[in-house]
Amino acid sequence: MESFGILLISISYLAFAVLMIASSWRINEKGDQPGWACLIPIYNAIVFLRVIGKPWWWLLIMIFVPVVNIVFAVWAINLLSMSFGKGVGFTLGLIFLPFIFYPILGLGSAQYQGPAGLK
Repeated sequence: MESFGILLISISYLAFAVLMIASSWRINEKGDQPGWACLIPIYNAIVFLRVIGKPWWWLLIMIFVPVVNIVFAVWAINLLSMSFGKGVGFTLGLIFLPFIFYPILGLGSAQYQGPAGLK
């Protein structure tokens, strides 16, 4: 019975991973970036910053500056939400329920409206 539980957890984890990869892939494509970039560590963050209209050096701040990195990460998620014409409520959804809201952006009918960081 224990192995059934482990199998169920493994399948659930795999399904979650596939859903999030597919969502990220489509978000990149909607943002006129290569979808496969979501699979490459660090490069995926650079592509994400392109989608939201922020410079590459934001990645350095997010990696090396404690506490400020949290502020920049929330700001970046808000800019992603705004890039798809969504508001603060959607940003909160992306932060607290990403397994629901990222698929809405990537796999749903949400339309990319250009990088919000440039507006």
